[in-house]
Amino acid sequence: MGQIDGKVAIVTGGASGIGAACATTLAREGAKVAVTDVDDAGGQAVVHKIESAGGEAIFLHHDVTLEESWPAIIEATERRFGRLDVMVANAGIGILCKAVEMSLADWRRQTAVNLDGVFLSVKYAVPAMRRAGGGSIIITSSVAGLRGSAGLAGYCATKGGVRLFAKAVAMECAAEADGIRVNTVHPGVIDTPI
Repeated sequence: MGQIDGKVAIVTGGASGIGAACATTLAREGAKVAVTDVDDAGGQAVVHKIESAGGEAIFLHHDVTLEESWPAIIEATERRFGRLDVMVANAGIGILCKAVEMSLADWRRQTAVNLDGVFLSVKYAVPAMRRAGGGSIIITSSVAGLRGSAGLAGYCATKGGVRLFAKAVAMECAAEADGIRVNTVHPGVIDTPI
């Protein structure tokens, strides 16, 4: 308990699965959490769970693919909690489909959520973290971002993409000496709604 007392975190895709687990764990360890998701009922339920356990959290409706939504998410978090220290870029979708059978629309939707959403989370979190004096960006990739998997070519492409994106951004932050760390986590198959 208390490992991150006073820290402020945003968790995208926080209404269920890994995101909900991240949000509740961060809160249990002392962070104030902004839970974001397109699933309003699920997000509100996670906030209720956090508050019932004595933590602090807010829910913000959020489609990570819409750039115009990001300034409001950062502003609402800073207005409520005063700063941003942690970004958990977790929102993601998985479309099981062979590459030659996948529609371009499905390819683009998966890429928009899994890759563009991560890019936008970093683009808007870094300036806020610099205002706070540093921070940590944690990007949910996958074992599918480390090796190929039949039927998941599009998903693998996005998760491999965020892995190398994180490495590049980590180097950029290190060059600025801004105290921001950027890492990916690579879960295996987890029984979640995705």
